[in-house]
Amino acid sequence: MTSSAPQDTGHPRLWSVDEHLADVLATVRPLEPIELQLLDAQGCVLVEDVTVPVALPPFDNSSMDGYAVRTADVQGASEEFPAVLTVIGDVAAGSGELPTVGPGQAARIMTGAPLPPGAEAVVPVEWTDGGTGGGAAFGMTPASAAPEGAAGEVRVHRAAEARAHVRARGSDVQAGDLALAAGTVLGPPQIALLAAIGRGTVRVRPRPRVVVLSTGSELVQPGEALAAGTIYDSNSFALAAAARDAGAIAYRVGAVADDADTLRATIEDQLIRADLLVTTGGVSVGAYDVVKEALTSVSTGDEEVGGGGGIDFRKLAMQPGKPQGFGTIGPDHTPLLALPGNPVSSYVSFELFVRPAIRALMGLPESEVCRPSVRAVLKADKALGSPAGRRQFLRGKYDAASGTVSPVGGSGSHLIAALAHADSLMVVPEDVTSVEPGTELEVVLLG
Repeated sequence: MTSSAPQDTGHPRLWSVDEHLADVLATVRPLEPIELQLLDAQGCVLVEDVTVPVALPPFDNSSMDGYAVRTADVQGASEEFPAVLTVIGDVAAGSGELPTVGPGQAARIMTGAPLPPGAEAVVPVEWTDGGTGGGAAFGMTPASAAPEGAAGEVRVHRAAEARAHVRARGSDVQAGDLALAAGTVLGPPQIALLAAIGRGTVRVRPRPRVVVLSTGSELVQPGEALAAGTIYDSNSFALAAAARDAGAIAYRVGAVADDADTLRATIEDQLIRADLLVTTGGVSVGAYDVVKEALTSVSTGDEEVGGGGGIDFRKLAMQPGKPQGFGTIGPDHTPLLALPGNPVSSYVSFELFVRPAIRALMGLPESEVCRPSVRAVLKADKALGSPAGRRQFLRGKYDAASGTVSPVGGSGSHLIAALAHADSLMVVPEDVTSVEPGTELEVVLLG
């Protein structure tokens, strides 16, 4: 995989959000399919149509605890004039040899047990007296006790129509039916269906392995004491969690100090377990922007991390998230997205660019790669300002019932608390500098 991005020629241009995303998606290719055990395939995308080998259920079976009967024998049955039937045996779930129900007879049957020959319906135990000598099987007290050596009996107080309380063979799916189509994401219900039709393994695209690194000598791991001038590393946690939410297997490396050689070595070590690398911080123009320092040599071809590829650092016409980096590194041309270090900038960048890359690696259809968006009316006390020529993404709270969206917090790219209470991003186009209350906006839904 190689980036279609032009390299820096000394006259860097301002990329649009759409151009940057298109470059990412043009570079990322779906992962190669593999065969996985069912539970290992959870969250993966199916790459083949799965057909049903046998009908489900594979035989007529009872949906109730009760008695398997012939409908003619219980016709007209009532509390005053019950039908009295001879109980010829028990049918439990998993039974192989089944008794044949003849005229005037019934078989005690459990939920899920196969309907015995001759029976046409099941009467629930609640419609009976529980049967002589057999009520205990249903957790009931028998109406009377059968004399020793005598056949048991059951009194049925209600009539039953043919096929009453019977789950018909193939009523769920028939042999040859399409169980699941290629492109299906395998969640718990889909795993259940595959198991029910006898599939032990399935061919899928694996969940992408995403390695997240944050950079900065000022970063301290949560749970440790803060020293002067230090802050807790929140970005690597946020991005690793976001990667999992997108469907990936996330590996959080944590904070790497501001040293280009250390960062290069760390990235090279992580390539073995990465389908996608994400860094946060160090992509601007500061003196200690180590990601740019460490990986610029890759994009010029002077020194490559692990060999192959190239990283292009660019500016985007967006706020927050103007500085970005993207390209491929290593012998397998592993995609790398370098995000800004400000918490909101990195998270917004993830949602706009990294999440689509993960979804593309999974092999999802184009319609499911990006977050869905809706149109909503701005509900605010005052107009929202936006810089000219930049597409702004503001945190919002979306109300589907009223079709409105309200701002959450300010526009600062450090406002983590506001981000935690937002469920959407309000999009202000590049050519708009002020949005009045009551204006309709595009809203990207985050949840």
